[in-house]
Amino acid sequence: MTQPTVQSVRLRGESETHDGPADAEALDAAAVLHGQAVLRTEAAAIDQLALGLGAPFAAAVALMATLEGRVVCTGMGKSGHVARKIAATLSSTGRPAMFVHPGEASHGDLGMITTKDAVLALSNSGETAELRDLILYTRRFAIPLIAMVGRAASTLATEAEVALVLPELTEACPLGLAPTTSTTAMLALGDALAVALLERAGFTPQHFAVFHPGGKLGSQLMRVEQLMRGAGELPLVATDCPMSEALVVMTEKCLGCVGVADDGGRLLGIVTDGDIRRRMGPDLLGRRAGELMTRGPRTIAPDALAVEALTIMNRHAITVLFVLRDEVPVGAVHLHDCLRAGIA
Repeated sequence: MTQPTVQSVRLRGESETHDGPADAEALDAAAVLHGQAVLRTEAAAIDQLALGLGAPFAAAVALMATLEGRVVCTGMGKSGHVARKIAATLSSTGRPAMFVHPGEASHGDLGMITTKDAVLALSNSGETAELRDLILYTRRFAIPLIAMVGRAASTLATEAEVALVLPELTEACPLGLAPTTSTTAMLALGDALAVALLERAGFTPQHFAVFHPGGKLGSQLMRVEQLMRGAGELPLVATDCPMSEALVVMTEKCLGCVGVADDGGRLLGIVTDGDIRRRMGPDLLGRRAGELMTRGPRTIAPDALAVEALTIMNRHAITVLFVLRDEVPVGAVHLHDCLRAGIA
């Protein structure tokens, strides 16, 4: 005879086997509680770390800011994974960096580290055996060594020019074995270093865009001049231009508007298809563009971020912005141009 299938859940402290949805809900609730406990433990550790920042942190930032070479990040195991991320964050925010595996360093990769570089070594214990050769190499060639470490009395901390010592932390792992709180603190400290360096260097969104040309981030950092329509595509007429001619220009340029400029080429106003509909009458074609134009239209500079153009268009319910340099139109950006570029 076929035996029925029973789904069983046993929670800590229970000796009985329970069946059914109630036990699944209890298991879900327990998982949420455990997760919240971990996050609170790690959040408290970061708060403690922030309170303890001082002269060593400032010294590390100053050392990395004045390097001719790169920040070489290294670490073993989980600390190594964090070191890789710190290297990536530093590189993307203007401070050249790379990761070197301490095990591979002993088999030739030490040659990747030059006397113009500095080494940022991560180890919670400060006694990681695989870091030994790398530490000796920095001492032999006078390469600055920055330690991110959990013990001030460790070999790594005492050998380093600058030691960023983590406060006494309780690992979020209930066994106290898996690196959890300590690696979170290292990751946050790495972010703090990167942002402090970014601020010190005066790193701008335009600089950031150079290192992030692809994907969503790249599109958000695109500048207006990168997607605007050029001067040859601009619908522009003089103030005394008859609307019969202005309508032809508007139709040819397909922007749904026409700009009105003075004799010096400076933009005075704009006539949109909405303006035309609102003023529709038997005398429309005989009127002048200067009579129908809206003065002081919304404009933008070519070096502004494209996302700023989109914000202006959304805020004022318009679809086109003329791009001005010294009050003279040099281009135009349409809402559809932004959408095609993935800016939304």
